Amino acid sequence: MTASQLATAGIILLYLGYRFYSKFLADRIYQLDAEFKTPAHTMRDDTDYVPTPKIILWGHHFTAVAGAAPIIGPSIAIIWGWVPAAIWVIFGTIFFAGAHDFGAVWASTRNRARSIGALTGEIVGARARTLFMIVIFLLLLMVNAVFAVSIAQALQATPSSVIPVWAATIVAIGLGQLIFRMKVPILWPTIIGTVILYLVIPLGELAPIELPQTLVGLTPGAQWILILFAYASIASLLPIWVLLQPRAYINGIQLFVGLILVYATVFIAAPPIVAPAFNMALPANTPDLLPLLFVTVGCGAVSGFHGLVGSGTTSKQINLETDERFV
Repeated sequence: MTASQLATAGIILLYLGYRFYSKFLADRIYQLDAEFKTPAHTMRDDTDYVPTPKIILWGHHFTAVAGAAPIIGPSIAIIWGWVPAAIWVIFGTIFFAGAHDFGAVWASTRNRARSIGALTGEIVGARARTLFMIVIFLLLLMVNAVFAVSIAQALQATPSSVIPVWAATIVAIGLGQLIFRMKVPILWPTIIGTVILYLVIPLGELAPIELPQTLVGLTPGAQWILILFAYASIASLLPIWVLLQPRAYINGIQLFVGLILVYATVFIAAPPIVAPAFNMALPANTPDLLPLLFVTVGCGAVSGFHGLVGSGTTSKQINLETDERFV
């Protein structure tokens, strides 16, 4: 089998999953109602609760959950063969992530956009809420630490990426002002913003930025970590439409363009799949396929972190309840 054949099968199955299974969930299970007043309207404060066009919210949600794990996880899972990984990524996304992520957004939207942790206290009990909140805190602590270190290492190792990465912040602020404050239609700001982000890539090559080898005893990596946490702290205090939402949206468009280019390359080159379908010659001490496959490929299929994103931020921006299926 070639990579193009596998990609074609994946696209068709994911489309069918969205076309039929997500419609089943929306109509029969969650019974989405376009007349339901979402928290973005009933609790609107234009800071966290903001009715948002579904295409922008899609980009925001997509970027929030599409980190390095969807790439790294399946790459590691190849050790057992590409067939188990492909089956779990495709069918896990359709049947497990489709119900889990969709359900998290729906449940939160129906309950004043409260997080999954807060809902646990009401549905299960106070003790369960406390335990769940501790788990969530530790999870977010680990995720933020890993992301900060990974991004800091990337910026340090590739100084040419600094300008393109931080240019997205400037573009996002402009995008937020144009779309949400000046009410400019989405299309042209999106096109112009995306083009700018690609044009600054050569600028990064011409003017790479490196931090001092030591600053008050801090290495470049430690300096970048402090800068990143300072940025995250400031961004979290701003109204979501000022920076976080437009930045995630425009980065989501970048990711989508990148996916199109990757798929186009796969279809044009049609390279063969060189990994074994099932790897029977596993190295010593390799853990068993089950249940480790489901842990290894988390964000690539279904992940509890996605539920936190859906109930923590996405649900506060749902304009119409029926938008949840698209997002």
